Amino acid sequence: MEGGKREKRKKQSMEGGKREKRKKQGKRKKEIPEEVEEVEEKGISTGSLNAEPNAKEHVKQLQRLQEKDPEFYEFLKEHDKELLDFDDEDNDEEEEDDTELQETTDADMEDQETLPEKTQTPQKTITTAMVDSWCKEIRENSKLSAVRSLLRAFRTACHYGDEHEDESSVKFSTMSSSVFNKVMLVSLSEMDGILRGLLKMPSAGGKKETIVNLMSTKHWKNYNHLLKSYLGNSLHVLNQMTDTEMISFTLRRLRFSAVFLAAFPSLLRKYIKVALHFWGTGGGALPVVSFLFLRDLCIRLGSDCVDECFKGIYKAYVLNCQFVNASKLQHIQFLGNCVTELYGVDLSTAYQHGFVFIKQLGMILREALNMKTKEAFRKVYEWKYMNCLELWTGAICAFGSEADFRPLAYPLTQIISGVARLVPTAKYFPLRLRCARMLNRIAAATDTFIPVSLLLLDMLDMKEMNRPPTGGVGKAVDLRTILKVSKPTLKTRAFQEACVFSVVEEVAEHLVQWSYSIAFFELSFIPLVRLRCFHKSTKVERFRREVKQLIHQIEVNAEFTNAKRATVTFVPSGTAPTSFLEDEKKSGNSPISQYVVALHQRAQQRNDSMVESSVVIGARSSMFGSKVSDTDKEDDSRNMDMEEGATVFSSSWLPGKDPRTKKTNEQKSEKKQKKRQDKVAHDEDIVEDFVPSSDEDGSVSDGSMSDTSSLDTDDEEKTAPPKHVGNKRKFSKELASKGRFHSKKSKRKKTLH
Repeated sequence: MEGGKREKRKKQSMEGGKREKRKKQGKRKKEIPEEVEEVEEKGISTGSLNAEPNAKEHVKQLQRLQEKDPEFYEFLKEHDKELLDFDDEDNDEEEEDDTELQETTDADMEDQETLPEKTQTPQKTITTAMVDSWCKEIRENSKLSAVRSLLRAFRTACHYGDEHEDESSVKFSTMSSSVFNKVMLVSLSEMDGILRGLLKMPSAGGKKETIVNLMSTKHWKNYNHLLKSYLGNSLHVLNQMTDTEMISFTLRRLRFSAVFLAAFPSLLRKYIKVALHFWGTGGGALPVVSFLFLRDLCIRLGSDCVDECFKGIYKAYVLNCQFVNASKLQHIQFLGNCVTELYGVDLSTAYQHGFVFIKQLGMILREALNMKTKEAFRKVYEWKYMNCLELWTGAICAFGSEADFRPLAYPLTQIISGVARLVPTAKYFPLRLRCARMLNRIAAATDTFIPVSLLLLDMLDMKEMNRPPTGGVGKAVDLRTILKVSKPTLKTRAFQEACVFSVVEEVAEHLVQWSYSIAFFELSFIPLVRLRCFHKSTKVERFRREVKQLIHQIEVNAEFTNAKRATVTFVPSGTAPTSFLEDEKKSGNSPISQYVVALHQRAQQRNDSMVESSVVIGARSSMFGSKVSDTDKEDDSRNMDMEEGATVFSSSWLPGKDPRTKKTNEQKSEKKQKKRQDKVAHDEDIVEDFVPSSDEDGSVSDGSMSDTSSLDTDDEEKTAPPKHVGNKRKFSKELASKGRFHSKKSKRKKTLH
């Protein structure tokens, strides 16, 4: 009985000890977060505390536990003494185990890193049969894997020969020139249609709204990376190409996919820069193809690229019109017509750009009028400035009847008149005649009276035009390709004849615009008086005959209008005078109109006799339609492009193959880096970068200095040949040769003295 009672008490004490142990453990669990917070404050993670704390930290924890809960500590001492009696050897063993585990993990990681290299599929060589099989699968089954393979091959072709290309990530590595041509031709010719089919788009055309709606569809999310790969690789190979025909074909094909650039703004900006570069510097058909690409972008994408295209094409025009000669004159006219045509896409935006640029031209002229220094005059009397005036004159003539563009006519007229009178000497007669011609064009386009005759007749009053030539016959002078002449040229017979004949032509052109006006007699009175004075004062018989014929035509036309005016019954203040001689104006029956037609024919014959140009691009060759059709003639052009592409991609050229191109690319990259450093602050939104002044960048200022040289030198202007794609002549060499020429000439003058 007593033994049973003892066992019963023992069981009760053990159960009580267990209950007390559970209570103590509960208290300990509540206290653990405080311990964790203290440890985390010291920078130790909770996982390390719960998992495998080191000996020192464990001792500190037990000491804190003994201070806070001595009863629980005594309980552990009685029932779990091994937990308290330990040393650092256990921790050392655990650290050794951890070290071995870490070494094993590192080894596994190394094995995992080396595993892809060992198990990586070998790179394949692309063959013609592979390309044909992909094309067959795409045409018959529209197989997506074949499209991906063809795009990988296209990427390999575009990046072929790149020095920094990671070959380990490329599935296809090598190809021959024939396979390269095959891949490029197939991809550029058919990839647009393939991608349109995947994206469920129409086979041609589209605008920005179409792409915006497409970007929210499931097809776009699945296949937009294929489209971006195609456009990005095409841009890369465009920068590598050197053949003009190859670039033209590539741009012509990419024009069908240009609408997709609305989804990729970064690619859009890069394409605009590349197209502008080819438009300004390309040869053959490349400028036309590049311009059509830019124009399609502006029409289809609208405000996304209009501002950048307008600024960029104006800047490109300024950089490519620094020099003018007989062979480059028509090309500059073509570039100007392209700018005018592009501005016609959005006249409200074009007015904003035109206002800023014309205002800056006026600021340059105002500086010259105030400073009156050679440097200030040189900024105005240079080809860049004059060609910009010609550009805006052409824009006014094209859109002068539009309400959005017409207000620009008045400030432009004021600037041109100020330029003509800036330096009123006979040496700048060619420049003044050019200004008078621009004013006549503006007056005809806007149906506004501009007193051009006074500007022209002042030339006849100068002494150089009233004395017989003392410098001999001289060479024929083409006034369209020069801005000033030297003193010896002023005294030649050829120059005097050219000036007088040009003045007569421009005065007649000015008066013919008002030959059907009811006020023609009053408008022609002062010019008629001054022409009679020149007829009496000049001693050159040829000039007397020429001016006398013009006087006769003016008098006959005045009699013609006065006879009609005597029969009218309306008052001058009414609206009826606008219909005066309206039928005669449509038929062109006035006497002076027929005389002006004869003058035009004579001037054309004189210009043709001075230059024989093989330039195909004419003055009005860039006038295109005002609308773009989405489907008209696109299928025919695709078929024509296939035939052309087969001949274009038939050479052995590969990207990065020619070592000379590498050198030139390195030199170009170095120059670009220098220019970027100079233009960091003026590259994006500062319009001064596009101002045609000699304060732009280094290359532009050098061109302007060489074009005008000095205002006091008597040498004739020298112009440089136009730049072409692949032309390796350096402008600095030309400047150096000119400098040596002038230095030798000055030495000769010194020896003569």
